[in-house]
Parts: sequence; structure tokens; C-alpha cells
Amino acid sequence: MLRVRHTALTVALLPLAVAVVLVTGSATDRIHGGLEASRWWVAAGGAVLLALAALVADAVLRAEPARSPTVPIARDAAPDLHRLVADLADRLGVPAPSAIALTPDCDSWLEDRSPRRPGRALLRGREAQELPPPVLVIGSPFLWWMRVAELRALLAPVVAGTGPSAQPDIAAARRFIRGLDAAAALPPGRLPAPAGAFVRFTAKLMLRACGEHPAEMERGVAAAGSERAQTVDFGLRIAAQEQVGLAYAGWDRLLTRVALPAWRMGRWPSRLDAGVVSALTELSRRDRLAAQEGAFASRLGERPACDLLEEPGAVDEAVSLLAARLFHGGPAEPGPGWCPVAWEQYPDEVVDRKWRTEAARLHRALDGLVKQGESGRSATLARVVDWLDDGGDREALADALRAAPRDPAGQVPLTAPLFPLQAPRTGRELLTDHVLAMVCCAAVDTAGAAPGLDWLDGPALLVDGERRPELGRAVQSLVESGDATALRSWLNDAGVRPEKPVLLV
Repeated sequence: MLRVRHTALTVALLPLAVAVVLVTGSATDRIHGGLEASRWWVAAGGAVLLALAALVADAVLRAEPARSPTVPIARDAAPDLHRLVADLADRLGVPAPSAIALTPDCDSWLEDRSPRRPGRALLRGREAQELPPPVLVIGSPFLWWMRVAELRALLAPVVAGTGPSAQPDIAAARRFIRGLDAAAALPPGRLPAPAGAFVRFTAKLMLRACGEHPAEMERGVAAAGSERAQTVDFGLRIAAQEQVGLAYAGWDRLLTRVALPAWRMGRWPSRLDAGVVSALTELSRRDRLAAQEGAFASRLGERPACDLLEEPGAVDEAVSLLAARLFHGGPAEPGPGWCPVAWEQYPDEVVDRKWRTEAARLHRALDGLVKQGESGRSATLARVVDWLDDGGDREALADALRAAPRDPAGQVPLTAPLFPLQAPRTGRELLTDHVLAMVCCAAVDTAGAAPGLDWLDGPALLVDGERRPELGRAVQSLVESGDATALRSWLNDAGVRPEKPVLLV
């Protein structure tokens, strides 16, 4: 990377150097003819090229690299956590990270957040010795799921990376690459259009010239950190890596199955990290092998890493709000249409409202498809089942649901999520969800069923206190093939009266 930077500097200075040689040769009467006549043209071209190089260099030096959205953890908010990281750095013989932050993801890394200071000092490698160490970013699910010893073992190779970060050549190469990345993504308006386009083109050209060298450098740094960290809790690191995969699976399931329905209703669960513990506990309970070994129960008896925080509930709430912004595009602050919801309120605040909102949307879409005299009928499950069973146009109904406007209760100013969790649902998937919601509303209103929360599958219907998984297959059979036999049998067994109107919102 530094070779590319030096080559670019050489190319920028070469025409001007040639012009200096020509002017000097002409002044000493050693150059005559065409070369003497071209000296001013070469000097003018060199000056223009140097000005363009200065423009690119200034843009690279001033461009602010993108920073990962995180929740900062001050020293007084987690003195035990800061002490653990500092002790770990001392054992590894590397500088301690300058700060600690949490991210709603199952990953941990070091991030350089030193301010960009334009000027010649940035071109000197020894400046790296004056910059603060990078920030340690920790995945928040690790703090709630892992034990203290496991977290220390997991962070050891990450913290060991602060050593190479202080090495002047590595620090200079990283700053150069980050500057090129930021310049290549320079937003319009920062510079006049032609200048901005030239800066972006040149930055991308230099990035391509770097090739795979940045990735190879980072792999080498990671390998060096891993080798250095072998002296710290090496045996525990194997167990910690096993928990990383488990935490990732539980976190992904919690976001897509549990949190996403709440976000769509204008509610954001305020204890996502605590929820991942419940999800993984439920996953382990269903795993008969783990239950037989008893290792899971004994592990939960150890001190969780979230005890290193002074106020884990407040930190969890901040991380949960950030997760809603990153994965759903929700507002950065709570508001009237964007309210936190506790797990004990989830069945009533999210599940029941979701079902009744979708059932109301289903009947409005159905009103737009039936004949004039048949619209406005009572909102009954029988109406929906009979229409689908009699050969109603399922594709038209699915298209109507997809085109239906969002409900006022769920309208909040959303932005495009940085990391969308799911692709947009198809019309057939929407129809299945809405018919299932209508069935659940009828079961709650006429058969004494209740909305519930399944930590692995999200909203759940509880009949006599238990889930009935065969309901989903029966609804899918109705939507896919128009066969209501299985669903009618299920309704009869559960005591649901489809002819009774249901309460909608």
C-alpha cells in the first residue's frame, strides 16, 4: 500500500522534475532546439498535474472514514470490564484499547477512531506513535451469553491486535487505505462535480492498484495476534469459539423471528440481549443431548459477562434501540409511534395487535375483490376460508395485500436499514401470514386461546397453554392449493367458531 502511495507521489512530481531539468539545462546553455522550446509546456503540464495530485491528496487526508454505529461504554459505566481489558492487554504486552464500545452483532474488532489531521504530519510514519490506540468494539450478545472467563479468552486475540496498530508502517498503511475508501465514496456536493468525479476515480484506481495487499496485511496481523494470545486462556478459547456460533444462531433467530414483527408494529423490544439468553436457553432445552450432559445447566451457574456492567439494563436498552435502527431503519430516538416494549408485554402489545391489524387489512383487501353487494360483511374467519375454498383469486388477494398502505399505528419515519434482515416478502407469503393472523384472532375470541411468545419462532398461538404447530401447515395448504379440509379439522378440534365476528383494529 505504501508503495502505491509513493508511486502516485512520484508520478505527480515527475513532470515538474523534468521541467526543472529542462529549465536548468537551458539556463546553462546545455539544451537547445525543440527541448528548449518545450520546457515551459512541460512546466505548465507538471504544475497542472501537481495541482490535481494536491486535490486528491487533500481529499484523502480530509475524508472521514465511516465509523461503525456503536454504544460507547464509559469507564465509570463498566469499571470491571475496562479493568478486565486493561489486565488482558498488560498480560499480552500490548497497549490497552483507548475505549470500549458495544455493537448489536456477534463480532468483535478494533476500530481506529483517531481524528484526521490534514497536513504533512500525516505523511510521517512516526506519527503513529503519537496516536491513541484503537477502540475495542465488542458484540453485545457476547456480554449477555458468555461467562466472564469465556469473554476474556475470546477478546485475547482481538486485544493483541493493538500491538501491530502501533507499528508505524502498519498504521500508515491503514490510514492510507481508510482515506482512499472515504475518498472513493466522497458524497456529491463536497467538491465541484468535475473535481469530485476526478477524486473518486483516482481513489478507486489506487484502491485497485493495492489489490489484495490490504487483506493480506490484515490476515497477517490477525495471525500475529492469535499467536501472541496463545499464552492467555488458550484452553478456554476453544469453548468460547463454540459459544460464538451458538450466540450467532440465537441472535439471528431473535432478530428475524421476534424483533422484526415488533419493529413493524412500531415497537422495539428494549431487552434484546437478555432475550438472546432466553432464546439460547430454550434452544438448549429442546436439545436433548445438551440436557442429558448437564453441561448447559452448570455453565449458566457461572458469572455472566454482563455483570461487568454497572447498569446492564440501560446498556441493553441502548443497544436494542441501535439494533432497531441498523436492521430496520427505525428512528434514533423513541417517540409516540416508536415505543419500547418489555418482554412480558410482548404478547399483548405486539402479537395480539399484529394479528388484529393483519386481519383487518385482509378483510379490507377482500372487500376490494368481491362483488359490490358482498363487501362490508362481518369480519369472520368463515368468510375468508369459504372465499379461498371456493376458488377465489388468491394471486389477486395477495397483490392487494402487497399494495395495501401501512397502518397508521405502525407509521414511523423509517430510513433504509444498513443491514436489512430479510428480503421483501412475496405476495403469497403475505397472504399466508394474514390468513394465519385471522385464524389466531378467531381462536382468541371464540376458543379461549391466547397470544404468546416463542423465543425461537416469535409470535405464537397458545391453545390450552400449548403451541399447535400443525396450524401453520393447515393454513399453508389453504393458501397454496385452496384446500380447507385440514384447517376446518383443526378449527373443529380447537373449538374455534369461524362464523363469529372477530375484533379488529
